[in-house]
Amino acid sequence: MARRKQAVTIKHVAADAGVSLQTVSRVINDGPNVRPAMRDRVQASIERLGYVPSIAAQRMSGAKSYLILALNDRERTIADWQKREGGDWVDQMLLGGMLKCAEYGYRMIIELVDTHNDHVERELGAAIAALQPDGVILTPPHSENPLITGLLAEQQIPFARIGTRAEGPGFALTMSDESSARKATRHLLELGHRRIGFIAGPAEYSLSARREEGWRAEMAGAGLDVEDLYTVGDFSFDSGVRAAGKLLRQASRPTAILASNDQMSLGTMEVARDMGLAIPHNLSLVSFDNTPVVRFTRPPLTAIDQPIAETVSKAVELLIDGADDPASAGEAMAVEGSLIVRESTAPPARPADG
Repeated sequence: MARRKQAVTIKHVAADAGVSLQTVSRVINDGPNVRPAMRDRVQASIERLGYVPSIAAQRMSGAKSYLILALNDRERTIADWQKREGGDWVDQMLLGGMLKCAEYGYRMIIELVDTHNDHVERELGAAIAALQPDGVILTPPHSENPLITGLLAEQQIPFARIGTRAEGPGFALTMSDESSARKATRHLLELGHRRIGFIAGPAEYSLSARREEGWRAEMAGAGLDVEDLYTVGDFSFDSGVRAAGKLLRQASRPTAILASNDQMSLGTMEVARDMGLAIPHNLSLVSFDNTPVVRFTRPPLTAIDQPIAETVSKAVELLIDGADDPASAGEAMAVEGSLIVRESTAPPARPADG
């Protein structure tokens, strides 16, 4: 049996550089009181020997855990996984977060935490005690849960709040929901649509209100009434079916609909198909999220691409660079989304076209 190759340790680095173990440890952990020339010498030995610092050893040094913890909603995440409907929120979190962590020598771990108030403090407390993260990323609705943000602030753990503009401790980041909704609505207006329906998401997510505000603002700027063009879903396919049915079965139905997520857009397509409405000939449709499924519908959906990976990457960067300042409240940082135009939008049909 082949012998296992001996791992390079901190002792090998110290011997190669001709310095003490304490000096190597201070260089690895970016500690003070190391002369630049000495730091360069140790770093040269690390690179020459191919030494990779052990996270466990770094944690034992006492300063940092080199872990970033991301929290996602347990109930909704598990439901999405079980349905296997093509959502890629967690994938995009991993893409942006893990790659940025790797640049800094960190690791990212995702934990699912229940949103119910009687569970939050116990579950989060257990995760923090076990992992001792250097920073925490909160996704909606956790990013606006005062029990969670209060616990992290009390323990002086730096954290980033994604999807919120609410005041409070931690770094707040949004994905420009209002601006993105305006882009989508403007696209439909420029095609000639005047009756543009909107399917909002649930009120528990503040981003739902921001998307609605963007649609309303753009419609108001065009001098258009929206009184009978608004309805609400809960981000599920079934709620999209109900909401689209309400809009499309009016005597004067909309010629276009902006739905607040992809699942509700798919529900809208189902209703349109059942009513004999061709997309985009009889109904233009724009979605939010741009998950993989919208590229394979017939026709492929025009959608707002949510910059999830970029936002989580920025959150990691803020946590690592600003981790010494847990009370980092300030104006929310916006990461801009983009409109991906596909085949589900077109100018409205002329009356003679049906």
